Amino acid sequence: MRINTNAASLIAQEAATNTTKNVSSSLEKLSTGLRINKASDDASGLAIADKLRTQANSIGQSISNGNSAVSLTQIADKAMSEQSNILDTIKTKLVQAATDTTSQQGREAIGKDVSKLLDQLNNIATQTNYNGTTLLQAGTAANGGSATTLTFQMGETSADIIQTTSGVQANVSGLGLQTLKSAASAGTSALFDAADARGFMKNVDSAINTLNGWRADFGSTQNQLESAIRNQMTQQTNIKSAESVIRDVDYAQESANFNKQNIISQAGTYAMSQANSIQQNVLRLLQ
Repeated sequence: MRINTNAASLIAQEAATNTTKNVSSSLEKLSTGLRINKASDDASGLAIADKLRTQANSIGQSISNGNSAVSLTQIADKAMSEQSNILDTIKTKLVQAATDTTSQQGREAIGKDVSKLLDQLNNIATQTNYNGTTLLQAGTAANGGSATTLTFQMGETSADIIQTTSGVQANVSGLGLQTLKSAASAGTSALFDAADARGFMKNVDSAINTLNGWRADFGSTQNQLESAIRNQMTQQTNIKSAESVIRDVDYAQESANFNKQNIISQAGTYAMSQANSIQQNVLRLLQ
């Protein structure tokens, strides 16, 4: 019997050390709720889960972008709705000015009303904005600006965008009503008589059609955005579910594993005590 090296005790200590590591790892998983807490737990699983998390977060921001874009389109639509009411009123006043039962003095008064209404139409175009982005007046002929297309980022890649199909310039210049504005402001018989009023009715009709086209574009864009939001919400849910399968711990399974490792740890401690006590049997040989 050899006593210099207690091989049985060393084996029991090694097993106990490994069991202690397993118990600690199991406790970490149970306390964090994650199966993967560090790369060594599952290197490939960590890489996949992190990629899924990044994708889910990107889609989450895209959903926020979409909700903001829907609010933007609603603001633009309501503003253009009021502009449409203004054009309807102007058309009605032009019909009144086009008949000979209205005197020239009456037409001058109508012209002043029309001029003020067109000023308000311009005000709406200038003031309507979302977070500082002007929606109805990208530019005017006077300042050399041009109408632009609004672009919304609705995905995790650069190609995932939704755009309005055309720029909007819903002011007097963009709607082709400059001549009407000048004539209505002057109100003289040379510029704003019954025949002129009848001619301007066509301009207003054209402006109404143009404005309705822009409203329809914003409406279809809003429908497209809402559809994209619904799709991405479903996609985000599925991606998070896939990440959970990889990253999250199964509490039932891990609790069973912890209990097993805990029992093994207790048994290992008993085994070490027995291995150490065996060496004491050598004393009987010396008696």
